[in-house]
Amino acid sequence: MKLRPGNLSLRARLYLFSAAILTLFAINVATHVWGSFARSESLVAYRDTVTASQLITDLEQSLETNRQQILVLATLRETTDQPLGEQEQLSALEDIDNINQRLRRLGGLGGEGTDAYYRRLHESAGSLIDEWQRFYNNYNTDKALFDFDSSITYNDTQQRLQELDKRQEFLAIQRSNAIDRTITLTDRITVIGFVTTIAVTMLLVIALIRSTNASLHRLKTGVQRFGSGDLTHRIDSRRDAGEIGDLARTFNDMSSKLQFAIDEVRAAQADADAANAAKSMFLANVSHELRTPLNAIIGYSEMLQDELGDSQDIDRDQFQHDLGTIIFSGRQLLTLINDILDLSKIETGKMQVSNEWFNPAALVFQVCEALSPLLSQNNNELQLDINMDEIGEINSDRGKLQQIVTNLFSNACKFTKDGQIRVSAERANNDLLVTVTDTGIGMNDEQQAKVFEAFVQAEATTGTLYGGTGLGLAIVRDFCQMLGGHITLSSTPGEGSTFQVTIPIDQGLNHASA
Repeated sequence: MKLRPGNLSLRARLYLFSAAILTLFAINVATHVWGSFARSESLVAYRDTVTASQLITDLEQSLETNRQQILVLATLRETTDQPLGEQEQLSALEDIDNINQRLRRLGGLGGEGTDAYYRRLHESAGSLIDEWQRFYNNYNTDKALFDFDSSITYNDTQQRLQELDKRQEFLAIQRSNAIDRTITLTDRITVIGFVTTIAVTMLLVIALIRSTNASLHRLKTGVQRFGSGDLTHRIDSRRDAGEIGDLARTFNDMSSKLQFAIDEVRAAQADADAANAAKSMFLANVSHELRTPLNAIIGYSEMLQDELGDSQDIDRDQFQHDLGTIIFSGRQLLTLINDILDLSKIETGKMQVSNEWFNPAALVFQVCEALSPLLSQNNNELQLDINMDEIGEINSDRGKLQQIVTNLFSNACKFTKDGQIRVSAERANNDLLVTVTDTGIGMNDEQQAKVFEAFVQAEATTGTLYGGTGLGLAIVRDFCQMLGGHITLSSTPGEGSTFQVTIPIDQGLNHASA
């Protein structure tokens, strides 16, 4: 993406402008500091060179003075037997020590350009000084006097002093030239930096003004066209960012909302009508589902009451059959009420998960056995595929898993006639898989998309033909999610449906990792 001023917010533009100015200012300051440092370094080096030259001159004079003094003393020693006084001897040795100190100081003022010269000087001067010290120390003794024809002579030392002095003079000229070049370069960079700063600042100001004016012009044009009634006009918000871009996008959103207001109202009305229709269908189905078991309970209860009121013997088989019908109807009624209450708890967030260790294979088997009377209603056959030993125990909510299997099995029995229902349970890694497959009426893609919605059934006539309230599968989906799992559906119209529930083996571990 190409960076343009329009792509930045006003705040970002100002920040960028300020950063650019500060950067240029910092560069100028850094250049000035560098120039000052370079000048200082060059001046220090130049002063060291001058000081070294002065020391060389002093050393030459001191060496000459001491040389002449030693020659005089050596001559006197050969012509007379007069000893050298202690004070004179100490004074002469002190002068030699001063020469040593000057040599060491001279070595400290050297550099890479004078190290070799100083080392040669130090070798010759050191030997010369050693000879002079021995001369003074042995002056009043019978030992041999100073050897003026040794290999390292006074003339060698003087020559090496002159070589070092010439080298220092050469370095002084170089460093003086370096100072001049540094001053010239620093001045040039300072001037160039100052001019560049002014030019860049002016360019940034112009760019900032032009980009801001362009953004405001686009915004102004959009507002004017909107005010004239053109609700289809949209400001190109991609060209602006930050506050102006936000204003442009806000304006476009406002225009879109106004433009599509009627469509939104119509859509909302349609949704409301659909919701009302769904609620009406739900209420009708609930009324039907409630009346059916209630009528059965009332009817069979009245029959039992009449039988008990007769003096004739009671047909115990018929009596038990009627009681069973009453109990079955009561359970249907209780299941319906429980579905409504469960859905209410789920929607209000009051439904809790209670985990325990249990055998899911045994639970699935018990549910299928308890609901086996539903098979005979539509002449269906049941096929169980459960390996209790392979699955083992799981840590989950027994009640919710029981209701999941109950609802899926009941649905399969309800929508299958003269067919087969297969229920399987197996373990796959760390998950429990429960699958319910039927050969019933099946569903198309549109029906599958809304089958898990509360108060909604696959078709408007489903409740009338097959009964139910449309809550069972919605509760199954919500329970699966509460147990950390999910449910999948595959179905073909006229061939049947397959529901597969997947939940973790250890719900407690699943919560801990989450």
